[in-house]
Amino acid sequence: MNKTHHSRVPIPAALSALLLPFVAAIAATPPQGPAPTELPRLIKIRDDVYTIQNVNSNLAELGAFGGNVTVYLTDEGVILVDSKNDKVHDDIIAKVRTLTDKPIKYVILTHNHGDHAAGAPGMAAMGATVIISKGDRDNLVRTKQPWLPQVTYTGRADLFVGGKEIELHEIKGHTRGDTFVYLPQARVVAVGDLSHNPPAIPLQVNYPDGGGWTDWVNALDTIATLDFEFLVQGHGPVLTKAEFAAFRERVFTIRERVRALNKQGKTAEEIAATLRPEFNWPAEGRTGNVPDMMQELR
Repeated sequence: MNKTHHSRVPIPAALSALLLPFVAAIAATPPQGPAPTELPRLIKIRDDVYTIQNVNSNLAELGAFGGNVTVYLTDEGVILVDSKNDKVHDDIIAKVRTLTDKPIKYVILTHNHGDHAAGAPGMAAMGATVIISKGDRDNLVRTKQPWLPQVTYTGRADLFVGGKEIELHEIKGHTRGDTFVYLPQARVVAVGDLSHNPPAIPLQVNYPDGGGWTDWVNALDTIATLDFEFLVQGHGPVLTKAEFAAFRERVFTIRERVRALNKQGKTAEEIAATLRPEFNWPAEGRTGNVPDMMQELR
């Protein structure tokens, strides 16, 4: 892993700025669902693996609370995968404290978007080491974020904490440097927005941050080769391996449908209208990722 050092800036400014990349990504999709009335829930996956998951997987709760967090307990401390946003920092800490009094040692960010990464400065201020791929740290640099993680890796990294192994894998898909985190002893994998299947949250990659649908399909193919029983998504419920296979097939089918319609000379609006009833594409008058997909899949 690579380690760099940066002077600190006031945490509130950093937290606010970290939200910007994801705000841009969902700007074309209006908020859906009522205002949140209940904080995220702590859900047990294994005796030592939990997820902190929004009660309702919709855009309103995404904006209020951020994405899913994975909690991995060890005798030497806690590993978090993602950090939600700064609004629920205290709630995350409180939930972890119901499980253990060990410190949060590492926060691994699956990518740079604020609904997963904006809580990271607060975790670092408590002494946690925040890790992100070099590719997605570069995304934060490119968008001039004032707070940056101090530890990066490229390709593959491993942590060994309290007798447990944590594998970090950098791969292109939703962004240029997504991280999926594999816990081989628990047979659990956390993948961030490489998997997000709630009907209320449209499927999309982030082209400005280096994502692409072909890379996304390839990333899902790679994840499918792992020996896991449960998969923690960026948004939505924990999936079994069979449920993940169905999601993977859905992403592949959308890509191939767009490719075929593109070759037929259909417009972005026509392609979106075709996708809408079958795949819950964004609402009428919005094309989502389609214009960029048309360029990629010519």
